[in-house]
Amino acid sequence: MTAIRIKDAAALLGVSDDSIRRWISSGVLEQTDTGPVATVDGVRLAELARERAVAPDDGATVARSARNRFTGLVTDVRMDGVMAQVTLQCGPFEVTSLMSADAAHELELRPGVVATAVVKATTVIVETNRRSG
Repeated sequence: MTAIRIKDAAALLGVSDDSIRRWISSGVLEQTDTGPVATVDGVRLAELARERAVAPDDGATVARSARNRFTGLVTDVRMDGVMAQVTLQCGPFEVTSLMSADAAHELELRPGVVATAVVKATTVIVETNRRSG
C-alpha cells in the first residue's frame, strides 16, 4: 500500500485538506495511521481521482481516438509570420501548442476563448520521486 499524506492527497485531487477529511468522515476514503502523520491509501485515492475526473462536454458530435483532451481558456497567442504559439490554461495545467498562423486565425484563437487541446503522442515520460533506503 502506498500511503499518501492528507495534504498531498488534497493537492493531487485539486481539493482542500478539509475535503479529504470530510471524505474520510463520510467513508469515501479511509484514513491509515501507519506513521506519525495521517495518510490515505494511494490505490483508493487513484480510484477516487478517476471517478471524479469528468471532462467538460465540448459539444462535439464525433467520436475520437485521442483520449488526452484538455479543455481550458486561451491565455496567450503569439504570432510570428507563418507560425503561432497558443497557450491554454486547463485547470492547473498549462498546455502550449505550436501551429500555423493560418490555423490560429481560422480558429479565432485569442485570450479568453474556450478551446480544447488534444494530445496524441507516441512518447510519454513518467517520473516519480526517488526514495532512499
